[in-house]
Amino acid sequence: KDNTLTYGAEDTPEGVVHNYIVAVFQRDYDKAYGYLAEKKDKPTLEQFREAFLQNYINPNNTGVDIGESDISDDQAFVTVYIQYGSSDPFSSGYRNEERAVLVNQGGQWKLEQMPGNFWAWDWYQPKPQLVP
Repeated sequence: KDNTLTYGAEDTPEGVVHNYIVAVFQRDYDKAYGYLAEKKDKPTLEQFREAFLQNYINPNNTGVDIGESDISDDQAFVTVYIQYGSSDPFSSGYRNEERAVLVNQGGQWKLEQMPGNFWAWDWYQPKPQLVP
């Protein structure tokens, strides 16, 4: 496996997940933001950047393996294995199976959801309305 942080093709859901993760690790938040789906309550670029810059989301010390995708019509689910580092030299850390959710918009796969190390919980969530 090529472990360098290089961009690949993005004509598959797995490719988009890969490139989004590379962009996040490269701190190219403009590029990463470009992979987000256009839908209601999408975060602004500023909110997106702040989530990483303020460390609300911290992908450091995680390894990622991108598994298979399961596509049905214009939606895709990609299995993402997140490898968490160990806290001491004698344990190997642990691996979580999570998933990314993508939607096909205008012929391109866009992210609706990613595992928590790469995604803020409040993106695409309706903002609470302040009651006067």
